[in-house]
Amino acid sequence: MKNLLVIGYVWPEPTSSAAGSRMLQLLNFFLNEKYTITFATTTAQSQHAFDLEKIGVKTAKIELNNASFDDFLKKIDPEIVLFDRFMIEEQYGWRVDAICPEAIKILDTEDLHFLRNTRKKALNTEAELQDLMLNSDLAKREIASIYRCDLSLIISEVEMELLRSIFKIPAKIIEYLPYLLETEEIEKAEVSVSFGERQDFMFIGNFLHEPNWQTTLHLKQKIWPKIKQKLPEAKLHIYGAYASDKVYQLQNKKEGFLVHGRAESVDEVMQKHRILLAPIQFGAGLKGKMIDAMQNGIPSITTAIGAEGISEENHWNGFICSSDAEIVEKAIQIYTDKNLWIAKQALGKAILKSRFSAEDFTTSFQQKLIDLKTNLSKHRSKNFTGSMLKFHNNRSTYFMSKFIEEKEKNKSNEYNTRT
Repeated sequence: MKNLLVIGYVWPEPTSSAAGSRMLQLLNFFLNEKYTITFATTTAQSQHAFDLEKIGVKTAKIELNNASFDDFLKKIDPEIVLFDRFMIEEQYGWRVDAICPEAIKILDTEDLHFLRNTRKKALNTEAELQDLMLNSDLAKREIASIYRCDLSLIISEVEMELLRSIFKIPAKIIEYLPYLLETEEIEKAEVSVSFGERQDFMFIGNFLHEPNWQTTLHLKQKIWPKIKQKLPEAKLHIYGAYASDKVYQLQNKKEGFLVHGRAESVDEVMQKHRILLAPIQFGAGLKGKMIDAMQNGIPSITTAIGAEGISEENHWNGFICSSDAEIVEKAIQIYTDKNLWIAKQALGKAILKSRFSAEDFTTSFQQKLIDLKTNLSKHRSKNFTGSMLKFHNNRSTYFMSKFIEEKEKNKSNEYNTRT
């Protein structure tokens, strides 16, 4: 029996975020490889969490800084442990090393958190992005986590190149694994709603994710007023899970700026509207909304950051713009030109087929796992930096965790004595 333990940052919510969809793609890959999967997390299960047990994945609630996880790990005895983001590896990696030293440790980065963070800082400073990255505490933590794992999954070719060229990460410990789309997911674009049946503009994004809030604010203040002036009958619809009061306060029906909150079906809302407006100013990884747009036949207007890792400027299902003025110009042009809209829509399916077809990546990933299982000791022996970081991290994290664990025990004992 092949056992896989996935330690999740949160419960997967594919209707709320691209990260949730990504996790489901990975789970389906391992299910197809005949793994028995347990998904464990410390977080409470929300009403929008995907029913993992419905697809045959076992679930478990675990605690942080608690020796009960060690017993849990011994019981499962996983062949592979998959960490959902580097923060999870920091918390549990040392316990896996101690209890299951032969388990293959895989980190799914989702995107490079330090890249998103430093890009945000770069918006408000004259400092060079590379200098910010090299001096980032977050970068040091995330890169260290990549070294400590046997393999890290990188979702964007841009991030692969950054890790190799700037941080000199060995190729053998990182694997390019973007979104994995099945044929039927790519073919959806062929049956999407026509130009004449669609109306208005839209934006969508989980509002727990800071770039989505900043994009919405930018649309409200800089982009939409200029489009509305030229297209007075048009509206901009804002969708997204976990919208706070500050998001809803942006709504202005007179201006045609409408905030709807969560969309239970991304497909449904995308096939109602004509253009996705996504002037994303900072971020990392792949933007799931862009992939969704291509699947649902809705052209998009975005920035180089929004299109990063998906396709190039001359091959996009809409336009990649470098200024607010260009965004406004191209948005109006494609909204009113049916032939241009149809031509750009057709590019979406071509991009998905050439860049994200699951069959193009699963074979390589399968072989990588076979090589790791066969040559794990040799693989690790060539990663001295990882061994060194693991040694120091495991000692420091061990003592910190034990300190917290004992502190919590003392609190509990004091409470029981008083009661």
